[in-house]
Amino acid sequence: MSLIKAEHLTFSYPSSFDPIFEDVSFQIDTDWKLGFVGRNGRGKTTFLNLLMGRYEYSGKILSCVPFDYFPYPVSDPSKMTVELLAEICPIAQEWELIRELSSLKTDCEILWRPFHTLSNGEQTKALLAALFLNQGHFLLIDEPTNHLDAEAREMVAAYLKKKKGFILVSHDRRFLDGCVDHILSLNRAGIQVQSGNFSSWMTNFTRQQTCEMAQNERLKKDIRRLKQAAAQTSGWSDRIEASKIGSGCADRGYVGHKSAKMMQRAKSIESRQKKAIEEAASLLKNTETAQSLRLIPLHFHSQTLVSCSNVSIQYEERTICGPLSFSIRQGDRLALDGKNGSGKSSLLKLIAGESLSHNGTLSVASGLVVSYVSQDTSYLKGTLSDFAAQYRIDESLFKAILRKMDFERVQFTKDIQDFSDGQKKKVLLAKSLCEQAHLYVWDEPLNFIDIYSRMQIEQLIQEFSPTMIFVEHDRAFREKIATGVMKL
Repeated sequence: MSLIKAEHLTFSYPSSFDPIFEDVSFQIDTDWKLGFVGRNGRGKTTFLNLLMGRYEYSGKILSCVPFDYFPYPVSDPSKMTVELLAEICPIAQEWELIRELSSLKTDCEILWRPFHTLSNGEQTKALLAALFLNQGHFLLIDEPTNHLDAEAREMVAAYLKKKKGFILVSHDRRFLDGCVDHILSLNRAGIQVQSGNFSSWMTNFTRQQTCEMAQNERLKKDIRRLKQAAAQTSGWSDRIEASKIGSGCADRGYVGHKSAKMMQRAKSIESRQKKAIEEAASLLKNTETAQSLRLIPLHFHSQTLVSCSNVSIQYEERTICGPLSFSIRQGDRLALDGKNGSGKSSLLKLIAGESLSHNGTLSVASGLVVSYVSQDTSYLKGTLSDFAAQYRIDESLFKAILRKMDFERVQFTKDIQDFSDGQKKKVLLAKSLCEQAHLYVWDEPLNFIDIYSRMQIEQLIQEFSPTMIFVEHDRAFREKIATGVMKL
């Protein structure tokens, strides 16, 4: 057991005046399974890069263990997987790699295949297996679930639960609960460490915010009362002092003494008021608010919006999906379930109007307006104003939605290319929320999205009940939102 310590850590990017971290101090144990949570763009990946020594900073980071980072940069994806894993962990024996892959419910035959032929999920598992064989290293795992289907997430969570010595960045609540024993939370006013899983941390954090809000309201009332009392007492003192002047007073010494006592009382009240203001200022620094979002889905004149009869989708002369027969009716929120590569994204693209090779009959109601959110954010560039103009959406509404999703105003002038992955995804979601549509087609909308925004979107969908077909591997979200599940 050893400690990793941050002492008075301060960091900001050279191109920005706003500090990402300012005088942050904490310590963590290298035996912990640590979940790392926080809003998008707040600095989680930046902090991992600071641990890796990739940026200059002020303050100290003290550690007696070396760090490894996932996702690991692969040198040559055309190499055999076993060769690449040997580069990552030279001391690992082949039988140890087979053992680790077995723990991840993954066929060891992938070791003798070129790395680029592996699915994203298989690549994730192979890299984690090799990195955990680096004995004595502390592993920094950044968003491993974005290429994992629901079943694979459960396997990786079970695998991580047996390990120790890692920081895991994830926004999947069930995934975190399944494998961590401490939470490192990146809040508005710094970093806090707490024992327990995500659910226990969330309960305590919410309780703390509720108590602080109640205390803040009490202090506000005290401050108003003290202000009134101070003003009243000061006024009495002035009037008594003024009464010494003229011929109507017999004992000016007594009056002066009484005036001084009233002034002393006023100063005492002002001192209590100042203390209450200081106490109030120390509260609510970490308050996370999730303002309600709005959506106005269009009502369609027919109950059936989309109908599929024996639809199968082909890619390079190979059937990747189907045959499928189903319909989407008004009010449905249909979740597509299936392993990676089962054709979920292709089916969504087909329904959204993309031309894909397919057999069978797909009937989309005439005049149906569809709003589509894709997985891919790599094409996003330019300012938010440019983006709004390109897609002909109301810029004011678009930016107001982003503000509610925790965007700072400074982001509005930046190039979208420089946004975090979570912020880019929020741009696509905000665009969709600006669009009045009959059907919302969302492909893994929560990838990289922070937990508070996930809960915002859950509340939005439950309140406005749009008709949807979507893919999402976050089980907590899917169980709250879906009215039906179709297995591919």
